[in-house]
Amino acid sequence: MASTLEELQKDLEEVKVLLEKSTRKRVRDTLTSERSKIETEINNKMQQRPQKKPELDSEKPAAVVAPLTTEYTVKISNYGWDQSDKFVKIYITFTGVHQVPTENVQVHFIERSFDLLVKDLNGKNYSMIVNNLLKPISVESSSKKVKTETVIILWRKKAENTRWDYLTQVEKECKEKEKPSYDTETDPSEGLMNVLKKIYEDGDDDMKRTINKAWVESREKQVREDTEF
Repeated sequence: MASTLEELQKDLEEVKVLLEKSTRKRVRDTLTSERSKIETEINNKMQQRPQKKPELDSEKPAAVVAPLTTEYTVKISNYGWDQSDKFVKIYITFTGVHQVPTENVQVHFIERSFDLLVKDLNGKNYSMIVNNLLKPISVESSSKKVKTETVIILWRKKAENTRWDYLTQVEKECKEKEKPSYDTETDPSEGLMNVLKKIYEDGDDDMKRTINKAWVESREKQVREDTEF
C-alpha cells in the first residue's frame, strides 16, 4: 500500500532523529540512504498533487475604468454688447449651443460680476467670468437666453436710465489713462502736440497723411516768417 504524503513526512522525521543518535558508520550510511529515498518520494508526491487552476483573465472581475475625458475648458474672449435703459446685454456666439441641454448653459450673477459656463459643447467646456462691473446690477432680475448659435446674457441695471460707457471699472480706468492730460501749467503748444501725436498714432493712413501735410506746411510757413526778419 502506497504511503501517504503525511506518513512519508513522519518517516522522514523519525529517520532524522535516529540519524542524529547513531554512532556506527554502517548504521549511519543505511539511515542516510533511507532519508534520501524518503525525500525523493516526498518530492514525487508533491509534484503529483493537483495544481491550483490558474485564474484566467476572462474569469477575473472586470476592472472599473473611468471613461476617458476629452473635454477641456476654453476661455471666452470674443463677444459683443449693447444696452437699453434697463439692461446691458452680452452676445456670445457658439456653434450648436441651441442643441445642448438647457442645464448645460449655466450663468451665475452677483451684484458686480457674473460667470457663464457652457458644458459639453462639441467636446469642450466654455467659460466667461467678468468681475468688477462698472455699476451694480439687479441679480434677481438678470437672466440668460439661448438662441440659435448664440447665448445672450442680460443683466438688469440697478440704476435704470444710466449709461454704461464700459463694462467694467478696470476697463474704464485703463481707457482714461490713455486719454491725453491737459495741464494748465504746461505750455499750451506742448499740450496740442500731445493731442496731435495721439491722433496720429490712433488714426488711419488718410489721417496720418493729413497730419503730415499740415505739419510740413506749418514748418514751411514758420521758415518763411523767420527769413523775413
